[in-house]
Amino acid sequence: MRPMARAFTHKPLFDPLVPVALTAGALAFTTALTPSLIPRTGALQGLLAGASFVAVYALIVVLGGVLCWLGMPRWRPAWGYWAGRAIAAVIIIYGLSRATDWQNAVNAAAGMPPVETARPFIIVAVALAVVVPLLALGRIVQAAVVAAANRMSRFLPARLALTVALVLTATLFWTVGNGVLGGAVLRALDSGAQQVDALILADVPPPTDPVVSGSAESLLDWESLGAAGRSRVSAFPSVAQIADIAGDNDTHPVQSPVRVYVGLNAAETPEERAKLALAELLRADAFERELLVIATPTGTGFVHPSSLSTLEYLWRGDVATVSVQYSYLPSWLALLVDPDYGAETAREVFHAIHDHWRRLPEDARPRLYLHGLSLGSRNSELSADVWNILAAPYDGAFWVGPTFTNPLWKQFTARRNPGTPAWRPVVGQGSLVRFATQEGIPDHGDSPWGPVRILYLQYPSDAITFFSPDSLWKRPEWLRPRAPDVSSAFRWAPVVTMLQLFADLVAAFRTPIGVGHAYAATHYIDGWIAMTEPPGWDAARLQTLREFYTAIGR
Repeated sequence: MRPMARAFTHKPLFDPLVPVALTAGALAFTTALTPSLIPRTGALQGLLAGASFVAVYALIVVLGGVLCWLGMPRWRPAWGYWAGRAIAAVIIIYGLSRATDWQNAVNAAAGMPPVETARPFIIVAVALAVVVPLLALGRIVQAAVVAAANRMSRFLPARLALTVALVLTATLFWTVGNGVLGGAVLRALDSGAQQVDALILADVPPPTDPVVSGSAESLLDWESLGAAGRSRVSAFPSVAQIADIAGDNDTHPVQSPVRVYVGLNAAETPEERAKLALAELLRADAFERELLVIATPTGTGFVHPSSLSTLEYLWRGDVATVSVQYSYLPSWLALLVDPDYGAETAREVFHAIHDHWRRLPEDARPRLYLHGLSLGSRNSELSADVWNILAAPYDGAFWVGPTFTNPLWKQFTARRNPGTPAWRPVVGQGSLVRFATQEGIPDHGDSPWGPVRILYLQYPSDAITFFSPDSLWKRPEWLRPRAPDVSSAFRWAPVVTMLQLFADLVAAFRTPIGVGHAYAATHYIDGWIAMTEPPGWDAARLQTLREFYTAIGR
């Protein structure tokens, strides 16, 4: 009978590189405090620093386990643990002492005032709240692996038993964490968002304008629009507000903008909601307007007020816009969980409207544009299959804050002209697609637009756009060269930079206007002018419009 393999213990599996892991984890902790794309609060800094410590610590510990599995002898001098702890403490203290300077480097790039302190005590407290439970979880996983390996070593070779135990334990914990706990969290978030969406504010009455969804003449009930829809159709400007800034024009007198919004609860399926959207557009005579915009909302159903109100001003209300809700979840969460969430709805809406639009006489139909912010831009991209619309293409697309998973955006960026930066690419002669930042649209010389115009507005400090999964192991292209709103102190580091960008992605909405994912109305104005060329606007009147939005903080 083959003798039983020697029982596994906790120490041979995890201990050989613990002093090294402590030092590496401390380096990750400190690196996480260095600048990235946007400023962070003390709590977010602590969360990021703690997660970075655990990630790198675990990576080194796993490497130690692999070395043990290969039979490499362990070297554990008595002074090793104390040296590791001492070095780690010095590194972390140094990082905390520099945290304020690093935070202010990001603030300077974002145009924000400096802070007096980065709140190191909050950073440490939150980091400990992250590190301690995760290390405890690691010990539980370790104990499970050792127990399983000991049982299987009775009838399997030691290394094979350990390998099988690792695979089985990892599968079990992944299934529980991702399938059970993850699903429960998502359901709770979705339920909470649904309750918020159903909230009806008493000070927001149903519209009285017949060309707006939710009015008495509308096919859609006020309640069915959801919170995001009610906010959209009730937004400014009114006819009086448009007239006050834009004034009347001989060819374009001021009109009331057509605003169609179909909430998620308005119908059961995306196809039915798309049909409702078309029927509502027809009821409001939307196809008699100069412009028709299919504005795909974000994950929560949100349509940025400045994104369409600026266009309504520029065209003196001679605009029809339509949006159809597909989700309650925030864009960043829907993007990480299921990037294609909402694409089916966007396709159904586009095809329903485009099929009707293309049958109208060319000289008697509105110009058709696509628009979307954040996840809305991605779903808007996916809504129109270019091969199916060649005979009657849309007139243009204005996509703002595209996500890092946008398929067309990725293709255009990859095919940019040599020497142009990834954060502001120039593609060909600029006849089809152009990219704008806070600094405007790059000069394309005498090259005119083609029959279809595609414009991306993106801020280089927007992690929704520039999050790079491969920054785990390589430096992002947009750091060579870097944009003016990206701190010169931002340095790439393996593993940690990806975690920093993930934190920036989650917090991208909490930045000042003109930074991160907070797009300024003045840049929407520039974009719509480039796309649609509205008549009757001189420099003075445009400046009045910009000052109006600046005054209201947009």
